[in-house]
Amino acid sequence: VDAALELIGTPTLPDTLRSTRVHGVVCFTGMLSNEWIVDRFYPIEYLPTGVRLTAYGGDAGDLPLDVLQDFLDAVAAGDATVPISRVYELDQIADAHADMEAGVATGKLVVTTQGLDGARGSSS
Repeated sequence: VDAALELIGTPTLPDTLRSTRVHGVVCFTGMLSNEWIVDRFYPIEYLPTGVRLTAYGGDAGDLPLDVLQDFLDAVAAGDATVPISRVYELDQIADAHADMEAGVATGKLVVTTQGLDGARGSSS
């Protein structure tokens, strides 16, 4: 993962940091968990080497309106895309997980369930 937006809060922050590649960025902005403090926070141990952590605690008034609108327009038009790094069959799910853990993906990892009895579409 090149960049991640952490919306849940401190309970999921370590997993988000570990899933982000070296030189990737995690933006901590959400508190859906309603947990605000990281107990015994020691940055050298807590933050993976080379992963950058930033935070945003403002409101919509802080966002550059034109940048936000351009992004929203791209989403509405179907032009905002996430690159697909690799597509795996369901029986390759362990490989997909290993690639995610190793940080070798440069985009989205997709696991497809097509071809299974009763399964339709794909899951990612």
